Amino acid sequence: MEYFMAICEELHFTRAAEKLGISQPALSRQMRTLEDKLGVRLFDRLGKKIAITEAGEILLEQSGIIFSNIKSVYEQIEELQKVKKGKLIIGAMSEELSQLASVVFLELHRKWPQVQTKIFMSDNIDEKVFRNEIDIALSVMPIENDQLTNIPLYSEEYYLAVSDDHPLADRDIVELEEIRDLSLVLCPKNHKCRKLIDDAFTSVGFSNQPIIELTEVKSILSLVKAGMGATILPQTLLDSEKGETLKVIKIENPTICNEIAIVHHKEKYIGSAARSFIDFLVTHVKKTKLNERVHPENTLLSF
Repeated sequence: MEYFMAICEELHFTRAAEKLGISQPALSRQMRTLEDKLGVRLFDRLGKKIAITEAGEILLEQSGIIFSNIKSVYEQIEELQKVKKGKLIIGAMSEELSQLASVVFLELHRKWPQVQTKIFMSDNIDEKVFRNEIDIALSVMPIENDQLTNIPLYSEEYYLAVSDDHPLADRDIVELEEIRDLSLVLCPKNHKCRKLIDDAFTSVGFSNQPIIELTEVKSILSLVKAGMGATILPQTLLDSEKGETLKVIKIENPTICNEIAIVHHKEKYIGSAARSFIDFLVTHVKKTKLNERVHPENTLLSF
């Protein structure tokens, strides 16, 4: 089957034989034997050129699945042998998701004390999962790469935050339309959360150019508390900041929400430590009722 897949990649017997390190006649004999066993032709030989037959296409697809399963077996056995000195690299799309991942690290360390664990934060975290640079990630839906799959966690609602002397500081609720002319301090346009906010503005017929764009949430909140403008951030980031100098206001018509999910590659083997992390995180979300915060009525979601 390895010989067969090599021919499919090269579509040339001689080049495939050179790649495999065998003679071309030996490779041809192997393929004739395989075709005789299956009772079908796998290749149409058109002079020096070859084409994969319909039966060959079926075998190629199934061969890929078989070799993927074999690889998974090796990975699982290897993990059993090396789990005590393994690594788990977790990605996070944003600062609040990085904080969320951190809350279950203690439980993970207790169960897997020898596993080296890292959190990696990046705007393009989905791409890093696809390139196998990280094992699993906390990301924002939708996921555009069909090679990735997800485990839904919860919906995250966005709120308006202003200083205590802001004209809206005495309000508990504002409609999205009322934010039209506010001076805003937001994350840059390439952030998924910024795209969600901009899409929300567009949905009610306006746009807003921030007076300041920053990547660090702490810097954004420092400027807002100092009266430099207002901001729109996820509830989990604002919960610990509410106080005398910061007023958090609910946004309605529509509310703005992100769908948060655990993301991993469809073909990647998820080891025991990674599965424990996922289980701990799902339990934490249920325990803290993060998955019960947002109601779907009149809500603009990120998908």
